[in-house]
Amino acid sequence: MTTDDLLARHRAVLPSWMPLYYAEPIELVSGSGRRVTDARGRSYLDFFGGVLTNMIGYDVPEIREAVERQLRTGIVHSSTLYLIRQQVELAEKIARLSGIPDARVFFTNSGTEANEAALLAATNHRRSHQILAVRNSYHGRSYAAMGVTGNRGWSASALNPLQVAWLHSGERLRGLLARLGEAERVEAAVEDLHEVLATQTAGDVACLIAEPIQGVGGFVHPPDGLFAAWKKVLDSHGILFVCDEVQTGWGRTGEHLWGYQAHGVTPDLLTFAKGIGNGFALAGVVGRADVLESVPGISFSTFGGNPVSTAAGNAVLDYLLDHDLQANAARTGAILADGLRAAVGGLDGVAEVRGKGLMLGVEFVRPGTAEPDPALTDRVFEACRAGGLLTGKGGLYGNVLRMGPPLTLTEDEAREGLAILVDAIRSCVAAEVAA
Repeated sequence: MTTDDLLARHRAVLPSWMPLYYAEPIELVSGSGRRVTDARGRSYLDFFGGVLTNMIGYDVPEIREAVERQLRTGIVHSSTLYLIRQQVELAEKIARLSGIPDARVFFTNSGTEANEAALLAATNHRRSHQILAVRNSYHGRSYAAMGVTGNRGWSASALNPLQVAWLHSGERLRGLLARLGEAERVEAAVEDLHEVLATQTAGDVACLIAEPIQGVGGFVHPPDGLFAAWKKVLDSHGILFVCDEVQTGWGRTGEHLWGYQAHGVTPDLLTFAKGIGNGFALAGVVGRADVLESVPGISFSTFGGNPVSTAAGNAVLDYLLDHDLQANAARTGAILADGLRAAVGGLDGVAEVRGKGLMLGVEFVRPGTAEPDPALTDRVFEACRAGGLLTGKGGLYGNVLRMGPPLTLTEDEAREGLAILVDAIRSCVAAEVAA
């Protein structure tokens, strides 16, 4: 069975709105550390990690052994109608690490479900379906999560069970706030929040949901301190703050375990997913007990927090802390960010190198303008793959190269990936300028 045969079968049975990367899609058949191998035997250094999900990398003995121990018990699933030791142990760790006092944890399978659960709790606690969300955001593919997603490309339906009012994002390149300095941008964003509350809501808003760094939005992030400034206003109205840490959590930014900590604020609810399972389906919401206990009816997640996924989650979290991967993200992320800014940051066509830790983006524009250039982005994306490096794409206009390598990335691998990135960007930008 060839890759071409598999592609034809894929297109025959799966919906067309499920995208496949690359002009010639690849099938990954094995992985080890930070490297994967495709069906043709080509090896790649992986700088996207299954969309920031394979946080510890591939074929990690500690995680494999934890899962195999659980499998050997014969209990893969029991439902949460029974006590699950792995689930309780992981919840205890997450509650302690969340920074939220008297926290409770509810496990789900995905970030979408985690955000749905957070919205369920917030709207019940406040008895309101009014939500504040941020432009250029992404929170999931279900109705409520999609309803608070501020990116048209991912809003697959105009139907919305929520009443949503939109705040400005941390966009530095475009929009009303882009021309301001960081301090002025925070002040303007707070003024915007006051005006939105006064003009677009009935006052009794349930919550604000926001990402510390917008993942699908192209790794755009606001000035540090904005969330704290927003929360002063929210607290004066009794409005909850939900922090979507699906992509930023677990030390990926290098600065802190959670992205919200850069703002000097503690959320009422925090959602997590992706990296905590390292490929196993695991996500959830952690929050104040009085908020999570607001759900008036019986609710549970059939597969959320099952014995196998939480066995993996415990091993992932223990590995992360034991090996201080947050510090490694800061160290290797600096190699990439500093190297990219020095080597390509001044090129005509590169608008910005941005991000924190191992969550980095490069935005491409047409030379001499601020006009997004998704075609150039695609060429760089394909050139990276040709050079042996897997990356991601994103941004509101599809013109951002996204990188979220496993947090176990070594310094040598960071330099190897940097060399491929620099070569791909320089060659593609030069060809663009010449044309």
